[in-house]
Amino acid sequence: MLKTLVNAWKIKDIRTKIIYTLILILIYRLGSFIPVPNVNAAAIAKAADQYDMLQFLNLLAGGAFGSFSIFAMGISPYITGSIIINLLVIAIPALEKLQKEEDGRQKIEKITRYVGIGLALVQSIGIIFSLQSSGMADAEGNPVLRNDSVLAYITIGIICTAGTAFLVWMGERITEKGIGNGISFIIFAGICAQVPNAVIKLFQGAINPQPGVNITYWWQFPLMAAIVFILVGGVTVVERAERRIPVQYAKRVVGRKLYGGQSTHIPLKANANGVMPLIFAMTILQFPSMIMQMVDAGGLKLITDTLRTGGREAALALATGASTGLGWFTKFYTLHMSSGTVVYYIIYSLLILAFAYFYSSISFNPIEISKNLQQNGGFIPGIRPGKPTSDHIGRISNRLTLFGAVFLMVIAVVPTVIMGTMDNMSSPFGPTSILIMVSVALETSTQLESLMLMRHYKGFLG
Repeated sequence: MLKTLVNAWKIKDIRTKIIYTLILILIYRLGSFIPVPNVNAAAIAKAADQYDMLQFLNLLAGGAFGSFSIFAMGISPYITGSIIINLLVIAIPALEKLQKEEDGRQKIEKITRYVGIGLALVQSIGIIFSLQSSGMADAEGNPVLRNDSVLAYITIGIICTAGTAFLVWMGERITEKGIGNGISFIIFAGICAQVPNAVIKLFQGAINPQPGVNITYWWQFPLMAAIVFILVGGVTVVERAERRIPVQYAKRVVGRKLYGGQSTHIPLKANANGVMPLIFAMTILQFPSMIMQMVDAGGLKLITDTLRTGGREAALALATGASTGLGWFTKFYTLHMSSGTVVYYIIYSLLILAFAYFYSSISFNPIEISKNLQQNGGFIPGIRPGKPTSDHIGRISNRLTLFGAVFLMVIAVVPTVIMGTMDNMSSPFGPTSILIMVSVALETSTQLESLMLMRHYKGFLG
C-alpha cells in the first residue's frame, strides 16, 4: 500500500486527485470540532457510552456525535436511506423499472439523497428529545439541552441536517474527482481519527490501572493486539479472494475475419457483500431500542441502569412491574436482547446470514449474466447455455454468499465476545471498524493501481 502511494504521488494527475481528497477530508475533520449551540456535549458523550445505538452512530460519525458537532449525524442517515430505497426498488415495480434506465438511476440517487437528509432531520431531533426526556445529564447534573425550547430543537435539526447534506455532497465530489468511493472514504477517515485516542486510553489503563477495576489489565493489550492482527489478516485474505468461473468464447467468422475463440473468466468475490450485512443487522437490532427509548425513555433507562448495577433479578422485578408501559416486550428485549447475551448473538448471526443473501439477490443477477454470455457467443465449458448456465452461476454465488456470511458472523461475534471481557475496549478496534478500514484501504489501493496502469500503458504505438 505504501509503495503504491509513493508511485502514485509521482504522477501529476493522480497527485491532484489525492490532494483534492485530503483537502475535503481535512474540512470534514475540522467540522467535527465545531459544536452545535445549546447542546451539552458532556451529557451527549455520556449517553454515547451507555447506549449501543448511539455508540454505533458515534463510530460511523467519526466521534462527532460524542461531541455533538455540526457533523454529529455523520453519513449514517444517507446509508439508512439507501437501504430503504433498495428495499423499495424490489417491492415496487415502477422503481425497479426506473433502476434499469440510466436517467432512472440518477433519479433514484436523487431520491436517496432526499430520504437521507429527511432521516437526518428526524434522527437529530428525535435523539435529542428522547435523551432530554430521559433525564440524561453530565457528571455535574446538567441536562442535555441548556434551553429546552421549540426553537432549540429546530436549530439542532437544521444544523445537523445541513451537516449530513454537506457530507453527502462531499462524498460525491470525492467519488467524482478524488480517489476511492467518497461515502466509504468519509467513514474510513472518521474511524481512523478515533484510533490514536483509543491507543492512548489503552496505554493509560495499562500504566495507571484503577484499583479494583483494571488489576489484570496488563494482559489485555497484547491480547487485543493479537486479535486485531488476526482480524486484519483474515479480512485482507477474504477480501482479496475470488472464485473464477472459466468462460470460453466461440469463434465467429465476420466477412473475411475470424473473431472470438479466447478464454477468460468471471471473477466472483468471496465476500462480495462487504460490510453491508453487518450494518443491516446492527441497524435492525438497535431499532427496537430506539423506539422504546422514544416511547418511554425514562423507564427504559431505569431498567437498563438497574440491569448494569443491580443485576438481572432487580431489573426483572422492575420490568415485571410494567413501570415502562411497554409490557412483556420491554422485559424480554432489555433482559435477553441486550448486547452480550446469548440470544443477542444468535439473532445477530441469523440477521447477518439473512441480509447477506438478501443483498446478494439485489446486487447479483445470474440470469442477466447468462443472457449476456449467450448473446456474445460465450459459454462455460461443460455447461449448456441458457438456464443451466444461470443455475450453475447461481449455485456458485449461493455458496460464496454462505461463506461470506459465515465469515462475517465469525469476525462479528467471536472477537466481540473476547473483547467484551476487556476493560476500556474502544470501538475503533472492533470487528466492524476493522472490516470497514481494511475494505476501504484495499479498494483505494486497487483504484490507485488501476489509474497508474492506465497512465503507464503504452499501447500499440509505444
